[in-house]
Amino acid sequence: MEWLIDRYRVRVDKDSDIVNDPNAWGLEHGDPRYIVDLVARIVRVSVETVEIVEQLPGLGL
Repeated sequence: MEWLIDRYRVRVDKDSDIVNDPNAWGLEHGDPRYIVDLVARIVRVSVETVEIVEQLPGLGL
């Protein structure tokens, strides 16, 4: 989640004042829920990954 939040925040380039707004992509493509749905998918994959890892056998060390 930390990576996602870092990558998908609004940023302004100091030299050019160009605004990088990831939310704009969703609006431009008719999908205003893009970021919300992306977060939901990331959370689901993370939870499922934890469940799979917990089911793995130990290394027997």
